[in-house]
Amino acid sequence: MALPGTLTANEMTRNRTSTLTAPDDSGGHSSAISWGAVLAGATAAAALSLILLILGTGLGLSSVSPWKNDGVAATTLGISGILWITLTQVIAAAAGGYLAGRLRARWLASHPDEVYFRDTAHGFLAWAVASLLSAALLTSVIGSIINGGVQAGGAAVGGLAGSDTVSKAIGAAGTTPSAEYFIDSLFRKDASGGVAGGQPNEASSAATSATANSNTTTNAEVVRIFSNSMRGGSLPAEDLKHVAQLVATRTGLSQADAEKRVTDRYARLQSDLKAVEAETRALADKARKASAYLALWIFISLLMGAFAASLAATYGGRRRDL
Repeated sequence: MALPGTLTANEMTRNRTSTLTAPDDSGGHSSAISWGAVLAGATAAAALSLILLILGTGLGLSSVSPWKNDGVAATTLGISGILWITLTQVIAAAAGGYLAGRLRARWLASHPDEVYFRDTAHGFLAWAVASLLSAALLTSVIGSIINGGVQAGGAAVGGLAGSDTVSKAIGAAGTTPSAEYFIDSLFRKDASGGVAGGQPNEASSAATSATANSNTTTNAEVVRIFSNSMRGGSLPAEDLKHVAQLVATRTGLSQADAEKRVTDRYARLQSDLKAVEAETRALADKARKASAYLALWIFISLLMGAFAASLAATYGGRRRDL
């Protein structure tokens, strides 16, 4: 017979069982997600990711040199950058997942398998929120990477495929030194043609100014002729004859010699422009491939970060329940 105020063995067993199985619900309600822990882990992951990214940028810039054959190679720098991005994502995600699992509420009434699933979900949610925060902060950087690759590929396929780009390069005589050089070389006089001496006067100055204006007009006309002919790939006979007449008038060459000079200069200009076009295509293709590879590696690093966050959250949850 039990004394008053004491508990029987059965009552003590029931109380102990209820203490072990009752959920720890300090907030007055039971929830499968501890959003406070998720946000805390996500904030820590985003901040750590930003810090490591800045550190990697500083280390990368310190190893780059503007001088040729000095500093690390471009390939080495690219591989190091990819490895650093992956390492940054794994470390930051693991830290955020561990905090999310360690700080979440205890679920004493749940099955161990359910606790394991919830811990994994907490780590994944912390990684997801951190990724969204990072994307919001670095949206301009990510956008420039993707847009740069798309624009480079589009330029290689479309913009440089036609002859309009070549025509614009020739037409922009004010910004294309090579075009100016070839046009000016058409009107060079022979070294044997001496220059008359004498003191300049108002008449000679006016004549010089008029000649300069006429030469500028002639150069502009030749630029337009060359620009139009580049679309067809060759200089028409009537344009060749007309340009040769302009050259013969200003240089004193015969018509045949002037036509030969125009043909030679036109061929050299066309060859140089094709070389520039080929180089631009190659650079655009490299930029497109580099952007594609970078996007793929960012995708892989994000997946690795999600796995690291989920795994670290389960470990943090087990430490929480000890």
